[in-house]
Amino acid sequence: MIVLGIDTALRTTGYGVIRLENGVFSVLDCGVICNKASLKHGECLRRIFLGIKELIETFHPDAASIEAAFANKNIKTTMLLSMARGAAVSSAAICGIPVFEYSPKTAKRAAVGMGTAAKEQVASVLAAMCSLDVRQIPNDATDALALAVCHANIASRPELAGLAGHEL
Repeated sequence: MIVLGIDTALRTTGYGVIRLENGVFSVLDCGVICNKASLKHGECLRRIFLGIKELIETFHPDAASIEAAFANKNIKTTMLLSMARGAAVSSAAICGIPVFEYSPKTAKRAAVGMGTAAKEQVASVLAAMCSLDVRQIPNDATDALALAVCHANIASRPELAGLAGHEL
């Protein structure tokens, strides 16, 4: 099973592509879709949409996993995050990839056993689990990898079906 994890933001959308095969995780790719502060919002959304589409065309994931929407105190920030999330979800939908959403705590708990883990803890555990040098995991890709591992764990174990994220 191949899963694409996506941690959206307008300027830095993290992604992680993992494979779960015979109970062993491997990271196929992880990184960040970067958008300069000088880019207009529409261009940032286009780049997120096309970046996710390119990842899907390259790795042919069985599913995508994304952080559940939440409301920020700053409504403008919430709206921009929602637009970035919509660009990523739309890209997956057009490619026929089901998208599942999980809360950040659920993703971290599934990846490292603790929902309140810091990014550094998540990166260390994922690096050890996937035989990577922790320096190979960009900071903004950490949560995306946790989201991918979360979905792969739940989807591969029928007894955990009740924990499956909401499909968008």
